[in-house]
Order: sequence, then C-alpha cells, then structure tokens
Amino acid sequence: MMDELIKEVSNRIEATEGRKRSRTADEQLRFEHAVHVVLVDLWKAVKSAPIRECSINKRSGWYSENPRYRDPVLTYKQMMAVFDGLLKLGFIEVTREGYFDRIIYQGKTTRFVARDELLERLQELDGHPALSVQPDKDAETIILRNTVGGKKVLQEYEDTPATERYRSNLKKINSCFLRHWCDLEVQDTELAKLEARIANHATKEPIDFSQRTLVRIFSNGSFKQGGRFYRAWWQNVPSEYRKYITIDEKRTAEFDFSQLNPHLLYHSNYKELGSEDAYDRVLDGEHRGLVKQAFNAMVQASTPLKNCPTEIDLSGLEMSWAELRDRIINAHKPISDQFFKGVGNHLQFVDSNIAERVMLHFANMDAPALPVHDSFILHHAYGESGEVEEAMRRAFYEEVGEHISKVDKEILTWDYRKEADANTAVEDMDMDAILRADNDLSQWRSRHRLWYAQR
Repeated sequence: MMDELIKEVSNRIEATEGRKRSRTADEQLRFEHAVHVVLVDLWKAVKSAPIRECSINKRSGWYSENPRYRDPVLTYKQMMAVFDGLLKLGFIEVTREGYFDRIIYQGKTTRFVARDELLERLQELDGHPALSVQPDKDAETIILRNTVGGKKVLQEYEDTPATERYRSNLKKINSCFLRHWCDLEVQDTELAKLEARIANHATKEPIDFSQRTLVRIFSNGSFKQGGRFYRAWWQNVPSEYRKYITIDEKRTAEFDFSQLNPHLLYHSNYKELGSEDAYDRVLDGEHRGLVKQAFNAMVQASTPLKNCPTEIDLSGLEMSWAELRDRIINAHKPISDQFFKGVGNHLQFVDSNIAERVMLHFANMDAPALPVHDSFILHHAYGESGEVEEAMRRAFYEEVGEHISKVDKEILTWDYRKEADANTAVEDMDMDAILRADNDLSQWRSRHRLWYAQR
C-alpha cells in the first residue's frame, strides 16, 4: 500500500538525517506531505508509457511565488530534505541537473527517476495511481500566462465573474471525466512501439493515465487570448493511435471541426470563405495537412516568417518555405493582411469558447467529450445520431453569431475504428482465440477491472 510505503520511506529518510532536535508538528506535517508528493509522482512516472522523469524545482523562491498555482503545504525546506534523503538512500538518481540564470531569469528543473529498491517497490504496489490517487480538487485550473524575456511565466490575477464562470464550467466538465474511465486499447505487444513513437516525438509527453482532467491556459496576460484546454493524457497520444481510445470500454470516434481557423478568420473580417476547401485550394488538393500547419503558423506569428518553422517538415514538398508561404497568401487574398499579425491567440480564445460549449453540452448528458486541439473524442454513436454535429453547429453559432452552414462544406469530419480494424471479429473466434486476445490486452483490461472495482 502507498500509505505504508510513505510511512516507511519517511522513517528511513529521518534515520539518515542525524537531526539534533525533532521537527515541530507543523514541520513534520510538511515533511510527510513532501514525501507523499514525491512518491506519488514517482509512482505515476513508473506507470506512464514510456516511464517518465520526475522534476523538482530547487530554487527556494519558486515555492512562495504565485501562490494561486502552488501547493500551500509544500515548502522548499522540506522538499529538499526529502530529495536529499532519497538520494542518500539510493532510492533515486538525477538524470539532469537543473539550473537558474538570475540575469535572464530562466532555467531548467532538476530531473530524476526511481532506481533499484524503490523502483521495484513502486512497480509492485497494488492498484494504479490513476485510480488510487484522488486528484487535488483545490488545484487551480484557470491559468494565466505571460511572456517575459521570451519565456512563458505564470501571472497572478484577481478573479472576475468571467474567471469564476470558466472555473465553474471546467469543474463540471472535469467531474464528468472523473465519473468515467478513458483508456487506450492497445495490445501489450504494441506498447513498445507506442512508447518509442512518443519518446522520439519532439512535443509528446509520456502517457500518464492519472492526468484525467483539464486545465485552461490563457496567454499574453489576457483572458481574451488563448484559453485552450491542456494536460490530459489523451492529448499526448499520437494521432495514429487515437482511434484506440476507449470510454468505459466502448469504442470512440474523433470529431474534427473542418477548417475552423479559416472560418473564424474570414468571418471576423467580414469576408466569405467560399465553398472550396481552405487548404486544398493552395496546392490543388495536395499536401493538405502540411498546408494546414503552415496556414496556422502564419496566423499565429507576429512577424513575417522568413524561415520555415521547426515543427513543419517540407521534405516531401518540392518547393521552398517562401514559395509555400506565398502560395497560401495568394490563395487567401481577402484576408492576406491578417497573416503575421499575431491574431492566432485571439482565434484560440474563440475556438476554446466553442470547445467549452461542446464539452458542457455533453457533460450535461454525462458523456465525456475529450478535447484534442479543435477536435473531440466521444463514443462513436453520438456521431451516428447527429448529436455531435448539432452540438458543434450550435456552439459555433452561439459564440460567433453566424450559422456555419452558410459555408458549402461539412462542419466536421469523423471516423472510428470499426470491427475490420481488429484482427478478427469476436463472433468468428473460438474460445482459445478469445482468451488469447483477452490476454493480449491484459494491461488495458487490468485497469478496467480496477476501475469497476472502485466504483
């Protein structure tokens, strides 16, 4: 049990300290809380795919800055005592030393992982941290960031009716998520490939099933910019694996707004997008995904992009970045003055409000709608019934004040994993094959058994 491990580790750390006097009651509470925080994070890390590193901020001021976003019981002194004690015991090892540059006010946190005895103990714990560890319901979910010296920093703010509404709505959405169990139906033999795929991706973090709720992050010190939803495990799943996401063991579909940013950009400038696909019109229907990436980068940028953004791969395109950029501008002459103006964060605010409306609609039906950028993952039946399309049309109209149906294009595209995606339909399998298939998904089924047992 985790509680027993926390107590044991606390005692063993204290035995290494050689203290001349005992901690006060308040210090002891904070010390044991720090042990709990570190061990729980390490447990979540070893259950992630792939196993992730943990981090600790060794700058004393970090623990008192921005109190809205900090754990009030966690202190620098006790965290350092726990960290140093775990190092002395050989329970952890540092994988990257942190640093902080006081001139440019930037740095990196220290990274570490469990090793040897502690690693084995964590792997053998009963249950799963995603189910056994309750989320901190007091943690701030409405986050305001600003950019200082080129670095994104947290910003304090005074609550307003708007921020309180955002928080209340997100609490309703997150509560819906926590009433259900979302998972990834990937065969055990496929996990190594998935882990390698994530490890080699520049922006994907390990999949940590304990990250079952969202935060909403606003940018540039304004509650009118950004506002998208982040930090849920399914947002780290590579696109080709998202069709394997399940909700309460049921298959899902991903529903994607078609050309949302072009729709919003044309509408906000009183222009008509027209019936031709906003991305297909650039290269005569070819390289649509690449064009979409470039279009969004040009909308997001606040200065002309003379060089290709690092996240865009032009290797399969027989033209330079400058040529692609000019082709996009020429294909969208009615709004060409909107590129490189940094309007992307405002568009994100509008699309985040649309996303909030969609998620609230389904939360009121007790149906999780999992957001991934401008798409949603739900049980596929909601697409077949037309519920998703109607909800998305309504959300767009309520936020923008215009019916998206004026555009001669489907509002959304969607697909889901049909039976043909599986190796064999269940009804065509003999009992041995069924049992073998069940075993192939042992980790997925094990998490579900824990979920249903908890309920």
